[in-house]
Amino acid sequence: MTERSWAGSDFTRPPVSGTGVALCGACTRLGDCRLGLGLERLMDDGSVDTDLVCTDEHEGGPGVAHGGWTAGVLDEVLGHVPMLHGQLAVTGHLSVTYVKPVPVGRPLHARAWIERKEGRRWYVAGELTLTATGTVLARGEAVMVARDPGHFERHREWLAAQDANEPQPAID
Repeated sequence: MTERSWAGSDFTRPPVSGTGVALCGACTRLGDCRLGLGLERLMDDGSVDTDLVCTDEHEGGPGVAHGGWTAGVLDEVLGHVPMLHGQLAVTGHLSVTYVKPVPVGRPLHARAWIERKEGRRWYVAGELTLTATGTVLARGEAVMVARDPGHFERHREWLAAQDANEPQPAID
């Protein structure tokens, strides 16, 4: 594995924090999930569960999470469904429904599951809830597109061509 990208030709599973959450590239450098995800569990039914807390670093309004944090958490948890099943995937579409303000500093729970798969597309859904009561705070739906291990290398090549102002190879 390289420091720059864990999702290259050697992809099997990304690095995991001390709390048991799969880490993205930036979080790998920090050694912990910036979004606050805790221990992830791949459940027997194929869903993914995690516990988390929104810290005041992500406060939007007084005492509530920034909506971008909520969307980021749902993107992360929904994206971990194919990943924990051994499939590298990227977000093709994400839809977030904000049901209630997400409180800062309170225990939260996120759960995501597979709705269906069609070819390379994984249709996943999930919820963010208040742990104490189970109240749904936000819902997410996403299409995660399965990628082969060369996906990020092709992106780097495409970006290098952009930087060199060369003809652009297609990125798929």
